[in-house]
Amino acid sequence: MPTSDLIVIGGGIVGLATAYKYQRRFPGRSCLLLEKEPELAAHQTGRNSGVLHSGIYYKPGSLKAKNCREGKLAMEEFCRAEGVPFDVCGKVIVALSEAELPRLDNILERGRANGVGCEIIDRGRLLELEPHVAGLRAIHVPETGIVDYPLVCQRLAERIKEAGGEIKLGTCARRFRSDGPDTIVETLSGDYSARQVVNCAGLYSDHVAALTGEKPPAKIIPFRGEYFELKPEAEQLVRNLIYPVPDPAFPFLGVHFTRMINGGVECGPNAVLAFAREGYFKTTINVSELAESLTYPGFLRLAAKYWRMGAGEMWRSVSKQAFVRALSRLVPEIEASHLSPAPAGVRAQALLPDGSLVDDFLIETHGNVVNVLNAPSPAATSALTIGDSIVERLAAGRG
Repeated sequence: MPTSDLIVIGGGIVGLATAYKYQRRFPGRSCLLLEKEPELAAHQTGRNSGVLHSGIYYKPGSLKAKNCREGKLAMEEFCRAEGVPFDVCGKVIVALSEAELPRLDNILERGRANGVGCEIIDRGRLLELEPHVAGLRAIHVPETGIVDYPLVCQRLAERIKEAGGEIKLGTCARRFRSDGPDTIVETLSGDYSARQVVNCAGLYSDHVAALTGEKPPAKIIPFRGEYFELKPEAEQLVRNLIYPVPDPAFPFLGVHFTRMINGGVECGPNAVLAFAREGYFKTTINVSELAESLTYPGFLRLAAKYWRMGAGEMWRSVSKQAFVRALSRLVPEIEASHLSPAPAGVRAQALLPDGSLVDDFLIETHGNVVNVLNAPSPAATSALTIGDSIVERLAAGRG
């Protein structure tokens, strides 16, 4: 049976960053990464907007705030060294009414508390940055950027292999069992043994944690984010990144515009319950996974609290005109004819039984297993520093 010092479950950006950081910290140790798909970054990492987040939204002192600030700098340094293109293009967060101005001020205070370079700008300056945008005032965040995260993953994989690590694709962890100080990971293609294991399984992180013997405090509920992209003739309506003022009572940022590093402008997302954990299409249904979501007390409480907002998200999912109306609040010239469907993503949102969303990164240690139980945005931006913190746990656990 192949034996390693570390097995990482999951080939998204957090799993790859963890393996990469482990090898840099412990160059003499062996590392194996198992990914169930035939390619890396197949799910959340490969289906996001590619934003290098500044950290402006997050509660000061939280893991998200700390890791985002440090992680963004680390990611930019990695991209420079590896020749991965990125662009620190900036973004605007736009207040569309007087009622949104206090929330805009609160975001500014958070950003400054987190060390983010940001400022309130008036409509004149806003129109200099984004000539087609609506809004009374905005926050300008010059240091927000865009990057190609799948290419980052490719580079991380190359460095892992160069350092002697192994990556096995199409290899799904099915069971875990203990063998003295080691953990055996059973797969359909064979069993693998390791002194330590890290679960970075994303949409299935709670399932994998349960397989290792942990009782996860939260359940992953999948929310599909649906997108459009601007047709080439409409791309001039958006220069960089345009965001609304988010509703602090809702975990998602609202529909926005994002210029992509490889060209084009993405519009969205909405947020609707996915009928499968990998339900990228409206027609994708996994009966057992859907039943798991619909019978979970935490989801039922969340749905009861936010049913009006949820109904609006569902309506935008089936009505392109409703989606266009939401986008045109930010950019009034947007029309339905400007939009083409773009690939959807699914967010793995950890939800507690009382209906509250896990707002921060959630990483727990169970024996010789580290479980990454909640790593939503800005996890991609923060991946290298998340990897560092996981490796610190591994170092402490091994002694």
